[in-house]
Amino acid sequence: MLITQYTKGILLIRDAFEGKIQYFQVMDESGSIDQSLMPPELTDAKLLDMLKLMLLTRNADAKAISLQRQGRAATYAPTLGEEAVNIGTATAMRKNDIFVPAFRQHGVYFARGLPMRLFYLYWMGFEEGNMIPPEVHGFPMAVPVSTQMPHSVGLAFAQKYKKTGNAVIAYIGDGGTSQGDFYEAINFAGVWHVPLVVVIQNNQWAISVPRSKQSAATTLAQKAFAAGIPGVQVDGNDAIAVYKATAQALKDAANGPSVIECVTYRAGMHTTSDDPTKYRSEADVSEWLKKDPILRLKLYLAKKGLWSEQIEAQVTDEQKKLIDSGVEEAEAFKPDPKSMFQNLYSFVPETLDDELKDSEANNFWQGE
Repeated sequence: MLITQYTKGILLIRDAFEGKIQYFQVMDESGSIDQSLMPPELTDAKLLDMLKLMLLTRNADAKAISLQRQGRAATYAPTLGEEAVNIGTATAMRKNDIFVPAFRQHGVYFARGLPMRLFYLYWMGFEEGNMIPPEVHGFPMAVPVSTQMPHSVGLAFAQKYKKTGNAVIAYIGDGGTSQGDFYEAINFAGVWHVPLVVVIQNNQWAISVPRSKQSAATTLAQKAFAAGIPGVQVDGNDAIAVYKATAQALKDAANGPSVIECVTYRAGMHTTSDDPTKYRSEADVSEWLKKDPILRLKLYLAKKGLWSEQIEAQVTDEQKKLIDSGVEEAEAFKPDPKSMFQNLYSFVPETLDDELKDSEANNFWQGE
């Protein structure tokens, strides 16, 4: 509501700003969709590919947890329940768009072609697993909360400066939006109109801190207003809505940045060192599981005769073979201590080169 107050012809009070965040959904929990909102390029074949990638993400996730529990992998961050955000955004990316992840974007990596062995190699504790092949067009995982955000803005600035036409997608959790790096990054992005799309993966929990205690803001998307850039909130368990919002944001990125808040739920633990039963109820988890992103896409495709239990069994069998092969390759990996010198900088500084030569001369890492 516009408020104005005049005294003797002098304007004393007026509204300086008024904003609105729209919530966006295409597919509901039953798999029913609003056809008027369906992107025409999302063919049945493409939707099937998206579902298969979401299943691959979930199956690879389950394997990683199993490996950690067996002592064959290090602490792992599951992505159970958040597959639609991963695959919806990744499917919307164009070939040369670049993504800057946090640590729960496993499906994005798979969709962009990361070899399975590298995924497991990383979670087994080897830095070589974080050496992302150039054709993936993605950055290494960033575990420190929100530190990837300034990097993403710098990368987006470079795309604009070089006139590549590429956009950058940066991922951050709900907890990360309370960090200074997040605000500094979107402020810089807004000032310089860089081609950046910030995807907030709002899974309701920052470790054990609920969204309600994370911020008093009604939405996290509205934080974009402080930087003078647009924001939208979408159903993060609706892969179609996530895709559509991301595709539009990437198209608009040539004119500047934007923020997409994907409302989803972390159905599993924060990491395998966490016990979520200590701070949230089973009833809450059960309610969110009814909104499972994979289930609703299955229901939609089943109604069209494109999905069945038989098809799922075949797909699952193929994926488990791929996953097992990746695990086997990762476990056969023999680390080279030289990597600690070679993979930190784009070139080896003289001081590190001296240390490397000294280590080799003294057989520093010889033996079993």
